[in-house]
Amino acid sequence: MFVSSIPSPPSMWSQFDLGPVTIHTYALCILAGIIAAVVITQHRLSQRGGEKGVVLDIVIWAVPFGIIGARFYHVFTHLSDYFYPGANLWSVFAIWDGGNALYGSLLGGAVGAYVGCRRTGISFWSFADALAPAMLVAQSLGRVGNYFNHELFGLPTTLPWGLEILPTDAMFPKGMPADTLFHPLFLYEIIWNLFGVAIILLLERRFRLRWGRTFGLYLIWYGIGRSWLEAIRIDPTSDAMFGVPANIWASFAAIVIGIVLFFVQAIRHPDPEPSVFRDNRSSESAVEPKTNGEAFSGSADRTNKEKG
Repeated sequence: MFVSSIPSPPSMWSQFDLGPVTIHTYALCILAGIIAAVVITQHRLSQRGGEKGVVLDIVIWAVPFGIIGARFYHVFTHLSDYFYPGANLWSVFAIWDGGNALYGSLLGGAVGAYVGCRRTGISFWSFADALAPAMLVAQSLGRVGNYFNHELFGLPTTLPWGLEILPTDAMFPKGMPADTLFHPLFLYEIIWNLFGVAIILLLERRFRLRWGRTFGLYLIWYGIGRSWLEAIRIDPTSDAMFGVPANIWASFAAIVIGIVLFFVQAIRHPDPEPSVFRDNRSSESAVEPKTNGEAFSGSADRTNKEKG
Protein backbone atom coordinates (compact mmCIF):
# COMPACT_ATOMS: atom_id res chain seq x y z
CA MET A 1 0.00 0.00 0.00
CA PHE A 2 1.47 3.32 -1.05
CA VAL A 3 1.33 6.48 1.04
CA SER A 4 -0.98 8.98 -0.62
CA SER A 5 -0.45 11.82 1.87
CA ILE A 6 1.16 12.76 5.16
CA PRO A 7 -1.44 13.17 7.91
CA SER A 8 -0.99 15.90 10.47
CA PRO A 9 -0.73 14.58 14.04
CA PRO A 10 -3.79 14.97 16.27
CA SER A 11 -3.91 18.35 18.00
CA MET A 12 -3.69 16.64 21.37
CA TRP A 13 -0.15 15.55 20.49
CA SER A 14 1.04 19.14 20.41
CA GLN A 15 1.00 19.27 24.21
CA PHE A 16 0.38 17.15 27.28
CA ASP A 17 0.06 17.69 31.00
CA LEU A 18 2.65 16.49 33.47
CA GLY A 19 1.00 17.17 36.79
CA PRO A 20 0.29 20.90 36.97
CA VAL A 21 2.71 21.63 34.11
CA THR A 22 1.77 21.68 30.42
CA ILE A 23 4.54 20.30 28.21
CA HIS A 24 4.56 21.47 24.59
CA THR A 25 5.94 19.07 21.99
CA TYR A 26 7.34 22.00 20.03
CA ALA A 27 9.42 23.01 23.05
CA LEU A 28 10.69 19.44 23.45
CA CYS A 29 11.85 19.43 19.83
CA ILE A 30 13.67 22.73 20.33
CA LEU A 31 15.26 21.36 23.50
CA ALA A 32 16.35 18.19 21.68
CA GLY A 33 17.95 20.37 19.01
CA ILE A 34 19.84 22.41 21.60
CA ILE A 35 21.14 19.26 23.31
CA ALA A 36 22.25 17.77 20.00
CA ALA A 37 24.01 20.99 19.03
CA VAL A 38 25.86 21.14 22.36
CA VAL A 39 27.03 17.52 22.13
CA ILE A 40 28.19 17.80 18.51
CA THR A 41 29.85 21.19 18.95
CA GLN A 42 31.67 20.08 22.10
CA HIS A 43 32.92 16.97 20.32
CA ARG A 44 34.23 18.98 17.39
CA LEU A 45 35.79 21.66 19.58
CA SER A 46 37.44 19.08 21.86
CA GLN A 47 39.00 17.41 18.83
CA ARG A 48 40.65 20.75 18.09
CA GLY A 49 42.01 21.28 21.59
CA GLY A 50 39.05 22.88 23.38
CA GLU A 51 38.37 22.09 27.01
CA LYS A 52 35.62 19.68 27.93
CA GLY A 53 32.45 21.44 29.01
CA VAL A 54 33.44 24.80 27.54
CA VAL A 55 30.58 24.74 25.03
CA LEU A 56 28.05 24.71 27.88
CA ASP A 57 29.69 27.85 29.26
CA ILE A 58 29.12 29.52 25.91
CA VAL A 59 25.64 28.10 25.33
CA ILE A 60 24.27 29.52 28.59
CA TRP A 61 24.78 32.90 26.93
CA ALA A 62 23.89 31.98 23.36
CA VAL A 63 20.58 30.19 24.03
CA PRO A 64 18.78 32.99 25.95
CA PHE A 65 19.94 35.59 23.44
CA GLY A 66 18.90 33.26 20.62
CA ILE A 67 15.40 32.72 22.02
CA ILE A 68 14.88 36.45 22.48
CA GLY A 69 16.16 37.15 18.97
CA ALA A 70 14.01 34.40 17.45
CA ARG A 71 10.84 35.68 19.05
CA PHE A 72 11.57 39.33 18.33
CA TYR A 73 12.23 38.60 14.65
CA HIS A 74 9.02 36.57 14.31
CA VAL A 75 6.86 39.22 15.96
CA PHE A 76 8.54 41.99 13.93
CA THR A 77 7.78 40.18 10.66
CA HIS A 78 4.19 39.30 11.71
CA LEU A 79 3.06 42.55 13.28
CA SER A 80 -0.56 42.12 12.19
CA ASP A 81 -0.77 38.89 14.20
CA TYR A 82 0.04 40.62 17.47
CA PHE A 83 -0.95 44.27 17.19
CA TYR A 84 -4.57 44.97 16.32
CA PRO A 85 -7.60 46.37 18.15
CA GLY A 86 -8.39 44.13 21.11
CA ALA A 87 -5.22 42.05 20.78
CA ASN A 88 -3.80 40.33 23.85
CA LEU A 89 -0.30 41.81 23.96
CA TRP A 90 0.90 39.02 26.24
CA SER A 91 0.73 36.71 23.21
CA VAL A 92 3.90 38.45 22.00
CA PHE A 93 5.76 36.38 24.61
CA ALA A 94 3.94 33.07 24.02
CA ILE A 95 6.85 31.25 22.39
CA TRP A 96 5.27 27.88 23.30
CA ASP A 97 2.59 28.52 20.66
CA GLY A 98 5.19 28.53 17.91
CA GLY A 99 6.60 31.45 16.01
CA ASN A 100 10.35 31.45 16.65
CA ALA A 101 12.30 32.60 13.61
CA LEU A 102 15.60 30.92 12.81
CA TYR A 103 17.20 34.09 11.45
CA GLY A 104 16.33 35.94 14.63
CA SER A 105 17.88 33.16 16.70
CA LEU A 106 21.06 33.37 14.57
CA LEU A 107 21.41 37.09 15.23
CA GLY A 108 20.61 36.89 18.92
CA GLY A 109 22.56 33.68 19.41
CA ALA A 110 25.62 35.20 17.72
CA VAL A 111 25.61 38.05 20.20
CA GLY A 112 25.30 35.64 23.11
CA ALA A 113 27.97 33.32 21.70
CA TYR A 114 30.36 36.24 21.28
CA VAL A 115 29.89 37.17 24.92
CA GLY A 116 30.34 33.54 25.97
CA CYS A 117 33.48 33.14 23.86
CA ARG A 118 35.07 36.23 25.35
CA ARG A 119 34.35 34.99 28.87
CA THR A 120 35.76 31.51 28.20
CA GLY A 121 38.71 32.58 26.08
CA ILE A 122 37.56 30.61 23.03
CA SER A 123 37.96 32.08 19.55
CA PHE A 124 34.54 33.10 18.25
CA TRP A 125 35.31 31.81 14.75
CA SER A 126 36.56 28.47 16.08
CA PHE A 127 33.32 28.08 17.99
CA ALA A 128 31.26 29.11 14.94
CA ASP A 129 33.01 26.56 12.74
CA ALA A 130 32.48 23.80 15.29
CA LEU A 131 28.83 24.80 15.56
CA ALA A 132 28.04 24.99 11.82
CA PRO A 133 27.00 21.37 11.08
CA ALA A 134 25.51 21.08 14.57
CA MET A 135 23.19 23.98 13.74
CA LEU A 136 21.76 22.08 10.78
CA VAL A 137 21.12 19.03 12.96
CA ALA A 138 19.46 21.20 15.62
CA GLN A 139 17.29 22.95 13.03
CA SER A 140 16.18 19.59 11.65
CA LEU A 141 15.00 18.48 15.09
CA GLY A 142 13.28 21.80 15.64
CA ARG A 143 11.34 21.43 12.38
CA VAL A 144 9.71 18.30 13.78
CA GLY A 145 8.04 20.65 16.22
CA ASN A 146 6.52 22.57 13.30
CA TYR A 147 4.92 19.31 12.19
CA PHE A 148 3.25 18.84 15.58
CA ASN A 149 2.10 22.47 15.51
CA HIS A 150 0.51 22.05 12.02
CA GLU A 151 2.63 24.84 10.57
CA LEU A 152 5.34 25.48 7.99
CA PHE A 153 3.65 24.12 4.87
CA GLY A 154 3.71 25.27 1.28
CA LEU A 155 1.48 25.64 -1.74
CA PRO A 156 -1.11 22.99 -2.66
CA THR A 157 0.24 19.83 -4.25
CA THR A 158 -1.00 16.54 -5.68
CA LEU A 159 2.24 14.73 -4.88
CA PRO A 160 1.87 11.53 -2.82
CA TRP A 161 3.67 13.10 0.14
CA GLY A 162 1.33 16.07 0.36
CA LEU A 163 0.64 17.23 3.90
CA GLU A 164 -2.87 17.11 5.32
CA ILE A 165 -3.90 20.26 7.18
CA LEU A 166 -7.29 20.37 8.87
CA PRO A 167 -9.53 23.18 7.62
CA THR A 168 -10.13 24.09 11.27
CA ASP A 169 -6.44 24.98 11.74
CA ALA A 170 -5.75 28.69 11.99
CA MET A 171 -3.20 28.59 9.16
CA PHE A 172 -5.46 26.75 6.69
CA PRO A 173 -5.84 29.03 3.64
CA LYS A 174 -9.31 30.47 3.31
CA GLY A 175 -11.37 29.43 0.32
CA MET A 176 -9.51 26.17 -0.40
CA PRO A 177 -11.25 22.77 -0.44
CA ALA A 178 -11.04 20.90 2.85
CA ASP A 179 -9.15 17.98 1.27
CA THR A 180 -6.36 20.16 -0.16
CA LEU A 181 -2.85 18.79 0.39
CA PHE A 182 0.19 21.03 0.85
CA HIS A 183 3.94 20.79 0.37
CA PRO A 184 5.46 19.63 3.72
CA LEU A 185 8.09 22.33 3.97
CA PHE A 186 9.19 21.16 7.42
CA LEU A 187 10.14 17.80 5.85
CA TYR A 188 11.89 19.43 2.89
CA GLU A 189 13.98 21.53 5.24
CA ILE A 190 14.90 18.52 7.40
CA ILE A 191 16.16 16.68 4.31
CA TRP A 192 17.99 19.76 3.01
CA ASN A 193 19.65 20.38 6.39
CA LEU A 194 20.84 16.80 6.89
CA PHE A 195 22.18 16.67 3.35
CA GLY A 196 23.96 19.94 4.12
CA VAL A 197 25.67 18.38 7.14
CA ALA A 198 27.31 15.79 4.88
CA ILE A 199 28.31 18.39 2.26
CA ILE A 200 29.81 20.80 4.80
CA LEU A 201 31.79 18.07 6.59
CA LEU A 202 33.11 16.80 3.27
CA LEU A 203 34.25 20.26 2.13
CA GLU A 204 35.65 21.08 5.55
CA ARG A 205 37.78 17.96 5.57
CA ARG A 206 38.83 18.27 1.95
CA PHE A 207 39.96 21.92 2.18
CA ARG A 208 40.79 22.16 5.91
CA LEU A 209 38.42 25.07 6.41
CA ARG A 210 38.92 27.26 9.49
CA TRP A 211 38.65 30.88 10.61
CA GLY A 212 34.87 30.99 10.17
CA ARG A 213 34.80 29.62 6.63
CA THR A 214 32.87 26.50 7.67
CA PHE A 215 30.26 28.76 9.23
CA GLY A 216 30.22 30.78 6.03
CA LEU A 217 29.37 27.60 4.13
CA TYR A 218 26.54 26.97 6.58
CA LEU A 219 25.07 30.43 5.91
CA ILE A 220 25.30 29.91 2.15
CA TRP A 221 23.78 26.43 2.25
CA TYR A 222 20.94 27.30 4.59
CA GLY A 223 20.21 30.58 2.85
CA ILE A 224 19.88 28.90 -0.55
CA GLY A 225 17.53 26.22 0.73
CA ARG A 226 15.47 28.55 2.86
CA SER A 227 14.99 31.10 0.09
CA TRP A 228 13.43 28.43 -2.14
CA LEU A 229 11.24 27.04 0.63
CA GLU A 230 10.00 30.49 1.59
CA ALA A 231 9.08 31.14 -2.06
CA ILE A 232 6.47 28.36 -1.93
CA ARG A 233 5.46 28.82 1.70
CA ILE A 234 1.94 29.79 2.72
CA ASP A 235 2.32 32.46 5.39
CA PRO A 236 -0.23 35.17 4.59
CA THR A 237 0.51 37.19 7.72
CA SER A 238 4.23 37.64 7.06
CA ASP A 239 5.21 41.21 6.27
CA ALA A 240 6.75 41.80 2.84
CA MET A 241 8.92 44.48 1.29
CA PHE A 242 8.42 45.09 -2.44
CA GLY A 243 6.18 42.03 -2.43
CA VAL A 244 9.00 39.74 -1.21
CA PRO A 245 8.55 38.07 2.21
CA ALA A 246 10.96 39.11 4.96
CA ASN A 247 12.42 35.62 5.28
CA ILE A 248 13.46 35.59 1.63
CA TRP A 249 15.29 38.89 2.11
CA ALA A 250 16.92 37.39 5.22
CA SER A 251 17.92 34.31 3.20
CA PHE A 252 19.54 36.47 0.54
CA ALA A 253 21.38 38.36 3.28
CA ALA A 254 22.60 35.08 4.79
CA ILE A 255 23.97 33.96 1.40
CA VAL A 256 25.79 37.25 0.84
CA ILE A 257 27.22 37.31 4.36
CA GLY A 258 28.33 33.69 4.00
CA ILE A 259 30.11 34.38 0.70
CA VAL A 260 31.82 37.50 2.06
CA LEU A 261 32.83 35.70 5.26
CA PHE A 262 34.25 32.74 3.35
CA PHE A 263 36.45 34.74 0.97
CA VAL A 264 37.45 37.55 3.33
CA GLN A 265 38.62 35.07 5.97
CA ALA A 266 40.47 33.05 3.34
CA ILE A 267 42.40 36.19 2.37
CA ARG A 268 42.98 37.39 5.92
CA HIS A 269 43.99 33.98 7.29
CA PRO A 270 45.77 31.89 4.65
CA ASP A 271 47.63 29.93 7.33
CA PRO A 272 46.12 27.09 9.41
CA GLU A 273 44.34 28.05 12.59
CA PRO A 274 46.91 27.58 15.40
CA SER A 275 44.49 27.20 18.30
CA VAL A 276 40.83 27.42 19.27
CA PHE A 277 41.76 29.89 22.00
CA ARG A 278 41.86 33.65 21.74
CA ASP A 279 45.25 35.33 21.21
CA ASN A 280 45.45 36.60 24.76
CA ARG A 281 45.19 33.14 26.26
CA SER A 282 47.86 30.44 26.17
CA SER A 283 46.65 26.99 25.18
CA GLU A 284 47.92 23.78 26.71
CA SER A 285 47.72 22.25 23.28
CA ALA A 286 48.90 23.16 19.82
CA VAL A 287 46.90 21.62 17.03
CA GLU A 288 47.82 19.83 13.84
CA PRO A 289 45.59 18.14 11.29
CA LYS A 290 44.24 14.65 11.91
CA THR A 291 44.38 12.16 9.11
CA ASN A 292 41.26 10.21 10.01
CA GLY A 293 38.65 12.33 11.76
CA GLU A 294 35.34 11.12 13.15
CA ALA A 295 31.85 11.72 11.78
CA PHE A 296 31.39 15.20 13.22
CA SER A 297 35.02 16.19 13.60
CA GLY A 298 35.51 17.22 9.98
CA SER A 299 39.23 17.83 9.49
CA ALA A 300 39.78 17.85 13.23
CA ASP A 301 43.08 18.54 14.93
CA ARG A 302 45.30 16.52 17.20
CA THR A 303 46.74 18.20 20.26
CA ASN A 304 50.42 18.33 21.24
CA LYS A 305 51.31 19.30 24.76
CA GLU A 306 53.29 22.47 25.22
CA LYS A 307 54.98 23.98 28.21
CA GLY A 308 53.80 27.47 28.86
